[in-house]
Amino acid sequence: MRPLLERLAAGETIVGDGAWGTMLMARGLRPGVPPETLNLSSPEAIEEVAALYLDAGADFITTNTFGGSPLRLRAYGLEDRLEPINRAAVEAVRRAVGGRAYVAASIGPCGHVLKPYGDGDPDEIAGGYARQLEILADAGADLVIVETMTDLTEARLAVEAARRAAPDLPVMATMTFDRTRRGFFTVMGVTIAQAAEGLAAAGADIVGSNCGNGIEAMVEIARELRACSERPLAIQANAGLPESRGGAVVYPETPDVLASWVPALLAAGVRVIGGCCGTTPDHVRALRAAVAAAPPAR
Repeated sequence: MRPLLERLAAGETIVGDGAWGTMLMARGLRPGVPPETLNLSSPEAIEEVAALYLDAGADFITTNTFGGSPLRLRAYGLEDRLEPINRAAVEAVRRAVGGRAYVAASIGPCGHVLKPYGDGDPDEIAGGYARQLEILADAGADLVIVETMTDLTEARLAVEAARRAAPDLPVMATMTFDRTRRGFFTVMGVTIAQAAEGLAAAGADIVGSNCGNGIEAMVEIARELRACSERPLAIQANAGLPESRGGAVVYPETPDVLASWVPALLAAGVRVIGGCCGTTPDHVRALRAAVAAAPPAR
């Protein structure tokens, strides 16, 4: 495969995968159990989900390591399993994709609010991300995705750790915004402009947003990102906002709904398009078809 950043520079649009949590629940993940434990107990489930997203047309498949940092694993008494959990996640996706898609190392929030507002020590958090990323890179990840961040300081710590621990890998960083009466902010009060500037300054090659919004709101976020950033943009929307129907949580936006907004995302300058909560291989397949039908980027 051509290097990811080279493909983006040439104007190609990259399609990502979709949600993992719901897919793993359907394969035996019990409530309250950290998903990362399946990397060791049920690697075949990880391979199956990765293969489904590959067959749907995803250009990259994320590893099941969103909560694989030392601090997140410590909460479940699993910090001593840091290396096998993260290494197994990469190896499972590599087996599934067979070199036909990029293996994207997923890095999520550490689960602690940073000092002085919480008990999170920046040095410990940065060191933990670096340890996780060294393992993921050594296991064969092709890029790093720092995702679902709401605290810009923590997001920067993760991006900077990636630059130190895996300097040869591209880094994509996305934050989660909520709509307010004053515009879009993360729950920690970070604006879109602050996120775009801060992530780029930390060394992110690709910036954007994931989670927290359906596709229409994400188009608005993308337009604001383009107005303040020259970096390639990434958008990974939920399949709408979750609704309770008959005691079950349902995400209302169908694959066709997501795909119908692809031209607007492309017009806003988005070059990496994928899914987040509630999306499935069918959503990714529809996104792939919409991207393929769109005129080439200029």
